[in-house]
Amino acid sequence: MVSCDVAIIGAGLAGLQCARLLAQQGLKVVLVDRKTTLDQKIHTTGIFVRRTFVDFDIPDDCLGPPLNHVTLYSPARRAFDFISEHDEFRIGRMGLLYHRYLNQCLAAGVQWMPETSYLEHSESNGKLTVLLDTGRSVSSITTRYLIAGDGARSRVARDLKLDLNHEWIVGAEVVFAGAVIQGPPRLLCFLDPKLAPGYIAWIAHDGEETHLGVGGYPQAFSPASALAKFQASIADIVDLRKAKQIERRGGYIPVGGVLKNIANTRGLLIGDAAGAVSPLTAGGLDPCMRLSAFAAKVVVEYLSSGNPQVLEAYSGELFRSKFASRLWARRVASTLSQRHLLELICAFLRLPLLNRLARHVFFGRSSFPDVN
Repeated sequence: MVSCDVAIIGAGLAGLQCARLLAQQGLKVVLVDRKTTLDQKIHTTGIFVRRTFVDFDIPDDCLGPPLNHVTLYSPARRAFDFISEHDEFRIGRMGLLYHRYLNQCLAAGVQWMPETSYLEHSESNGKLTVLLDTGRSVSSITTRYLIAGDGARSRVARDLKLDLNHEWIVGAEVVFAGAVIQGPPRLLCFLDPKLAPGYIAWIAHDGEETHLGVGGYPQAFSPASALAKFQASIADIVDLRKAKQIERRGGYIPVGGVLKNIANTRGLLIGDAAGAVSPLTAGGLDPCMRLSAFAAKVVVEYLSSGNPQVLEAYSGELFRSKFASRLWARRVASTLSQRHLLELICAFLRLPLLNRLARHVFFGRSSFPDVN
């Protein structure tokens, strides 16, 4: 039976970040994921904001060209442009980044278990026994600590008796190479409550890759049909006649804010499992990186000291207080279902106060969670 200090379930960005940092601190780590390869079933558009690609060691070849331009479209397709003097966004090449981080994990001694699904765990004599399905048989590992990086609907969180996400949107996206877009490379955001109820449709174009997507509350729309309708409606903006579809993505995005109870003496939650996503913009990569790095720091200290008070710093209650305004904004956004009301709000963006607010949403450098 494999024995380790930390078992991490889920090798998305959160799990990979946490695994490599723990292993670099000398802990024995097992990283489990049900996928065969990490470039399968990627869920995120992969937009990194300035604070993330400045503060973290993301390999440059895993990031597309920088963007500083956002165009917001009202329901009637009136365009509003926002341009920053800084390079604000870079679209990650997520499959390449996942493989790069996995190689760093392996170099640091992480034991990698692909094509393996978490089943359940039990506790005895201060250690956890984790049952895993390898597709051929059921095996088990023992660990001192268990970390859930298994997404918005985390089974590990349930078994750890930690909090669960109860509010999310769903997204669907296609990625193209060779698309031609009018104007400069940029992010284009489309407000339309019928097409994307409670969220937006988007085009993320950096001159190399073009992502077309829609997101919204799952009870209010069909992502696949909405995406097809959106793609058909933007022929005057994006020319796809010579473009090649290279990927299709989709998944659940929690938008209820970071959960309150995300750690105990058996394990903790990271990434989407912890709800570490902006409730307003659904941007999850910056909080994913920050919370995972903080989780690694807390776990190292807890396992070395055995002091459960160390875990009190890893509190969703503390993080949520940093994000109250965006939680309220999410509640407001969830109620905006009338096109004419959204059209009026967009018209008001020409006023200085609301224009500054919109610029702050797109270009603000505040982060969540702020773990410093």
